[in-house]
Amino acid sequence: MTRPFPPVWPQPCSNASPPPRPSAAETSRLPKSLPRATSRAMKHWLAPFALLALTGCGVPLGPVEVSRFHVPETAALGRGTIAVIAGDGEDQSSYRIAVEQALTQAGYAIAAPESAAQTAQIRIERQSIRNAQAPVRVGLRGGNNSYAGANAGVGLSIPFQTGPQQKTATDLVAVIRDRQSGKVLWEGRASFTVSATSPFSQGSLAAPRLAQALFSGFPGQSGETIKVP
Repeated sequence: MTRPFPPVWPQPCSNASPPPRPSAAETSRLPKSLPRATSRAMKHWLAPFALLALTGCGVPLGPVEVSRFHVPETAALGRGTIAVIAGDGEDQSSYRIAVEQALTQAGYAIAAPESAAQTAQIRIERQSIRNAQAPVRVGLRGGNNSYAGANAGVGLSIPFQTGPQQKTATDLVAVIRDRQSGKVLWEGRASFTVSATSPFSQGSLAAPRLAQALFSGFPGQSGETIKVP
């Protein structure tokens, strides 16, 4: 019979004495709860670590589908200053922070909207689908000066119901423009679908995943749709 492998994690020392317990007086001096502002800051700071923990704990998470389009001359992309503009909504702050981090990794420096050379306008689209129903996504299309056609606007959230047969499709759409001329330089969409009860259906966890996928290998191959693991 094959002997099982011994565990690889460190074992506690058998002759080690336990740490001393704090006295009642010391315990009474501990704060009962964190201030609300500190709690909110910790929530944003811990979100990427929660993402890593959940990906290793059996939470199903498939690849992210990414489509990108850009102007033929890409010298202005991935350099200089850029401002990320998000719409209103509870999830918008999470996505704005995630996109700013991804753009910084792509070579940009984040600046205020009134002084940045370029702007990245983002919006979130979310819809509920059933297991046998494919998500209905609107392709990149729209207004004047749109290279591929995505019409960026304020944040959009479609109400949805949860249930055992429900899934949530979440899309992050970003459009980068030259601030002076308004010309669209780059636009893209990142999409994934998870169970409606999955933690990744919430913005605080979905935002880093979608932003990193959308701007991976920036600016990417124009007109190509890829799947990012």
